[in-house]
Amino acid sequence: MNSLIKLELARALRNRKFLFFSVIYPSVIFLLASSQGGTNGKVDGTGLTVAAYVMVSMASFGALTAVLMGNSERIAKERENGWVRQLRLTTLPGRGYVLAKTASAAVVSLPSIVVVFLVAAAVKGVRLDAWQWLALTGAIWAGSLVFAALGVAIGYLASGDAVRPLTMIVYFGLSILGGLWFPSTSFPQWLQDIAKWLPTHAYAALGRAIEQSQAPHAQDIAILAVFFVLFAGGAAWLYRKDTLKA
Repeated sequence: MNSLIKLELARALRNRKFLFFSVIYPSVIFLLASSQGGTNGKVDGTGLTVAAYVMVSMASFGALTAVLMGNSERIAKERENGWVRQLRLTTLPGRGYVLAKTASAAVVSLPSIVVVFLVAAAVKGVRLDAWQWLALTGAIWAGSLVFAALGVAIGYLASGDAVRPLTMIVYFGLSILGGLWFPSTSFPQWLQDIAKWLPTHAYAALGRAIEQSQAPHAQDIAILAVFFVLFAGGAAWLYRKDTLKA
């Protein structure tokens, strides 16, 4: 299994297009979005500067990109070209394949988080205590596992031709409605009521609580836990179903 994880990492790191969209692209969007509110502008209802608020959004968005977009398309294509079937002939257990995919995606997601933080601190002057930087990195990185499981599930749900449009719909839907691109406080009330139950909204809320030196809300942790169980359970069921078809 270690060999497969190394192979997955090497493949991900060689994919320059994927690295751009998961590591560089979120930082570019951060610079564009954070410039809208000026240096000292605040986001209503949060007490956070625009730069600090958008920093968490874009770090979460970058991690989401790495684990969701990377996993779903690669798995669907590997099922289509017979690579997954070949692996089933080896001694690698099914959980090993899923774990390798999740681990490689998690490793690639870490640079996307760190780069956004570095740009925010160096260019926009975002300042936090050392424990907050460490806690933010850990929370956003750990939270990305929820969406890594979703990526695995989509990869087993869709065919090679259908996986990209399906992933893009889920990707942009969760990003926008979850408040990663725009503050959810700017949404109509009915949309805010929907957004607060989405995993992306809870995901970003973890980071913002840390920025405010507060403990994460129990509701946000519970939402992420429930969605992780649903996504991981769905991925496991779809994997077994795919195995039986093979």
